[in-house]
Amino acid sequence: MLDSTTRTAIADELVQAAATRTPVPLLTQRYPDMEVADSYAVQNIWRQRGEEAGRVVAGHKIGLTSKAMQYATGISEPDYGVIFKDMIRESGCTLQWAHYTKPRVEMELAFLLKDDVEGPDATIFDVLRATEYVVPALEILDARVEMAGRTIVDTIADNAAMGLMVIGGTPTTPDAIDLRWVAGILSKNQEIEETGVAAGVLGHPANGVHWLANRLSQHGEKLRAGEIILAGSFTRPMWVEAGSTVHADYGQMGTVTCQFS
Repeated sequence: MLDSTTRTAIADELVQAAATRTPVPLLTQRYPDMEVADSYAVQNIWRQRGEEAGRVVAGHKIGLTSKAMQYATGISEPDYGVIFKDMIRESGCTLQWAHYTKPRVEMELAFLLKDDVEGPDATIFDVLRATEYVVPALEILDARVEMAGRTIVDTIADNAAMGLMVIGGTPTTPDAIDLRWVAGILSKNQEIEETGVAAGVLGHPANGVHWLANRLSQHGEKLRAGEIILAGSFTRPMWVEAGSTVHADYGQMGTVTCQFS
């Protein structure tokens, strides 16, 4: 375990890395005794720095919930991070590629909550009852810690690699569709790169949401009404370059697009 001074120093280093677009060296190599608890403590300090700067928390992201993502990263357990309001964009947006470090794109579903979901014994039924709408979303992954050799300890401290999210398609109530069978086709520059089915996220994308509620309860927190929760990717991350146009087709739930200038 790390002391509070070291945790704070790491969090401030990550704030600076985001500002300069220069990833820091692997945390686990520099701090071999660093544990998952340290990483979430660093993430919390990083969140506090954002709030002190005027950023507003809009929800949470869940990562590494599917085998596709676990195989792609070599990490076998889920993680989570914070979503600030200024991280949310609408379909059709143009993003500045140079504002991100090695950006990648994933297909996900996002849950907009109308009621709180609180652990430690939250279930999928609690999540479905508390959800107002489910919407298609893209997550844009960013990297404030160098990528080669990353472990879950590095990733969690880096706010679970959250860059921003793009929402679009058709907001759908959770009882109007079998969310397990929402399929996605992810294309770059009109060429299909990835496909997937939402059941790849822990068997049902809502399972990731109640997993998060139960994890947060260990720290005296809960998922709150009005928050948006990214449930985790059911495709592998797709690399994008300056000039890339991204199109994600969710079938009857519609499409989400964005472009990197």
